[in-house]
Amino acid sequence: MNPLAFSGNPLDRASYRRADADWLAAQRQAGLFLPFWQNRPYLVENRAGFLPWQPQWQDRLCIFLGLDGDQPFFAVDLAEESEPTLGQGAFMEMRPAAFVLSTRDTAVAGQAKALLDWHKRHGFCPNCGHPTDFADGGHRRVCPQCGAEHFPRTDPVVIMLPIHRDEDGSEACLVGRNLRFPPGLYSAFAGFVEPGESMEEAVRRELREEVNLAVGPISYHATQPWPFPSSLMLGCYAQALSRDFRTDRHEIAAASWLSKAEVRERLDGAIQDDMKLPVAIAIAHHLILDWAHD
Repeated sequence: MNPLAFSGNPLDRASYRRADADWLAAQRQAGLFLPFWQNRPYLVENRAGFLPWQPQWQDRLCIFLGLDGDQPFFAVDLAEESEPTLGQGAFMEMRPAAFVLSTRDTAVAGQAKALLDWHKRHGFCPNCGHPTDFADGGHRRVCPQCGAEHFPRTDPVVIMLPIHRDEDGSEACLVGRNLRFPPGLYSAFAGFVEPGESMEEAVRRELREEVNLAVGPISYHATQPWPFPSSLMLGCYAQALSRDFRTDRHEIAAASWLSKAEVRERLDGAIQDDMKLPVAIAIAHHLILDWAHD
């Protein structure tokens, strides 16, 4: 299977060293920094635009990402109102950037975006409301008032492709159109894992809620970090017990069974109509693609 976008991060996150403030200060002097502006990474000719430390970043939010060999990497959040000029590059939205960056750069930029997003949302202690302090190079925040420690969170999300096999052995997958999707887009079904729920239980609940579909065995396929803002997509296949379904009309506007042959033709562009399937950076694309090509 081809690497999923935002996975394959090569950096050693050095969790055993990043609590050492002196060590981090030394790494900063030798580090390369990926600037962000309004959640957009800095790109130079379709590469992540890492730059050496600049004194004007002294008071900026700066996150330690990890080591590639002996080379430290950081992300820095630039809060200027207008787009900063840093050279020949430009800031690009994360989704389109994932189409042009290398696997390595996409994974590192995704890690940086998720961490920067978390800090913007967790400046105050949820326990007592006091402002929290930055710690461990950006991998922890500490409340000086009540002593509570807070760590970056990742939300688990199940994303599943229901499969049904007829008695003659032919298979079809069910794809749905969420009301929030762009016009014509059909994809796998997805939802957050709720407290006290296993991955399999979440798959069954979501399919029951969204399309009233009963399923049997559930199999794991792959996971994908998804930095919008910070999720871990748990990709699964679910064996449908029948092809009977009913959309809830609250989240899912429509759904359709597609054969393997039709999916292959759609992915190859042989069928041109209003239905669109997920783009290649999404794990939903790979769930559909890998099933169609078995």
